[in-house]
Amino acid sequence: MSRSRWVVALALAALPFLSMAPAGQSDPARASRPQPSTAPRTLEDKPDLEGFWTNDSYTPLERPAELAGKAFFTPQEAAAFVRGRVARLEGQSRTDIHYDDAIWQAENYSKQANLRTSLITNPADGKIPALTSEAVRREAARAAARRGQGPSDSAQHRSLGERCITWGNVGPPMVPPTYNANFQIVQTANQVLIRHEMMHDVRIVYLDGRPHVDAGVRYLSGDSRGRWEGETLVVDTTNFTNNTPFRGSPSNTRQDIFSSDRLHVVERFTRVDADTIRYEFTVDDPGTWVAPWSGETPIRRFVGPIYEYACHEGNYGLPNILSAARAQERDAAATSTK
Repeated sequence: MSRSRWVVALALAALPFLSMAPAGQSDPARASRPQPSTAPRTLEDKPDLEGFWTNDSYTPLERPAELAGKAFFTPQEAAAFVRGRVARLEGQSRTDIHYDDAIWQAENYSKQANLRTSLITNPADGKIPALTSEAVRREAARAAARRGQGPSDSAQHRSLGERCITWGNVGPPMVPPTYNANFQIVQTANQVLIRHEMMHDVRIVYLDGRPHVDAGVRYLSGDSRGRWEGETLVVDTTNFTNNTPFRGSPSNTRQDIFSSDRLHVVERFTRVDADTIRYEFTVDDPGTWVAPWSGETPIRRFVGPIYEYACHEGNYGLPNILSAARAQERDAAATSTK
C-alpha cells in the first residue's frame, strides 16, 4: 500500500474520535471524548505534556465558502474530505516544481481532518473577523512598498521564511504548517519548552509566576507565561513585534495578514489521554481585527525523535537571489544604453 494510502486509511480509522468543540457547542463526538483524568501525570501531580507531538491537519483555518453554516462534518463527509485532499496532492503534474509536495505533505501518518470544518470556532461562521481600519491602512502601505521596491532589492525584502528566521507556525497561535508540523514538549515544575521542527524554534513558557517582560522588549513569538487551571495549562503571550508573521499552511491559511505589536494570545493545553492534547486558542489584536477570535485543534502524540530541520534557503538561496537580481539590473542597464 502506498504511503498516502496509509494516510487515508489511518485517518479514516481515527476520525470519529477527533472532533473537538468548546463547551456549549453541539459536538457529535463529545460523548466518546476521553476525559482529562486518563492523562499521564508528573511528579508534581500535574498533567504531563512531555513527548513528541504533531498538529498536522488538513482542516483549514477558515471555513470554506461551500461549507458556510456547517460547523461539523459527518464522519463520512470528513473521510471524503481527506480523500479529496490526498487526491489533489497526488494529482499534481510531475513537471510541477512542487510535485514532491505529495510526499512532504503526506509524511505524517496521522495527518487527517477532524469533524470540524474549520479550526476557527468563534466567530460561529468560522472566519477571521474583518480587519480594523488601522490594519487596512497598514496592509495597503505594505502593498505600496512592495510595488515601489523590487522583491530582491535587499535581504529584508524577502520573507522571514526564506531568510530562515521563522515560518510562523511557532505562533502563538500554533497553526499547522504545510509539513514538518512536529514539535517536542519538555516540562519541568517551572517551565514548559516547545521545540518546533520547522526552523528549530524553541518557545519557553515560564510557570513560576514572573510577570511579562517590559513593554519595550519584543519577540517574534512573544513572551509567554503559563499557569495551571485544573487539568489545563493556560499560556498568556504578549510582547510581540510588528513583524510577527501570521502563518500556517499556504493551502489552509491566509498569507496576507501580519498582526500588530498589540497582539495578545491565550492558549489552553489539555491532555485528554495518552495520545491527545486538546489545543485551544484565543487571538485578540485591536490593531488588526475588529473582534477577538478563537480556534481549536487536536494535537497527537507520535514516536520520536525529531530530526534536524536544516533551512538552506538562507545559506545559499538568498545570496543567489540577490546576485541574480543585480545581474538582471546590469543586463537591463546595458540594453538601455545600446
